[in-house]
Amino acid sequence: MHREAMVQAFETERLVLRRLSLGDVPELSKILSDPEVMRHSVNGVCDEAATRKFVEWCLSCYESHGVGPWALIDKKAPELIGFCGAAPEMVGDVEEINLGYRLARRYWNKGLASEAARAVLNYVFGEKLFDSVVVIIEPEHLASLKVAEKAGFSSFDVLEFHGRPVRLYCLTLEQWKTLHNNAMHATSA
Repeated sequence: MHREAMVQAFETERLVLRRLSLGDVPELSKILSDPEVMRHSVNGVCDEAATRKFVEWCLSCYESHGVGPWALIDKKAPELIGFCGAAPEMVGDVEEINLGYRLARRYWNKGLASEAARAVLNYVFGEKLFDSVVVIIEPEHLASLKVAEKAGFSSFDVLEFHGRPVRLYCLTLEQWKTLHNNAMHATSA
């Protein structure tokens, strides 16, 4: 369901989400080289060369799918604090659109990943770019599980992904519409 390329940037209460660029590689590399940040990554820690390859992949995702991991900019700083986005991921023999996020450690436990994840889902589903989005999480990654649940993911399948047991959550456009409508009614009541 690829549509035209996404907007250049959009905002939440505390964040600006925009496309990553090669100019982000040095700052993003500092984040992705932290072993704690990358503990649950199938790729492990990233040096600057690996981060450059990741950003180049993001650029190709923007062109091929209109979405990808987007830079998260703290409005107060303003500085790059990580990424969040929806991008293609092969799960078994099926290409899924996977929600992914990573934040610098000093930005953990502030609700920013949840804020970014909801913004990405609102964009992807609000623009009707895809019929569903998945999130792939190792069961022991409790913080990521909380982010997914706050974003609306609830049911999951257990499978092996890159040799690791994971939970595969799926949120459909219809489920998102129901959640979104319920949230709108709750705030207007």
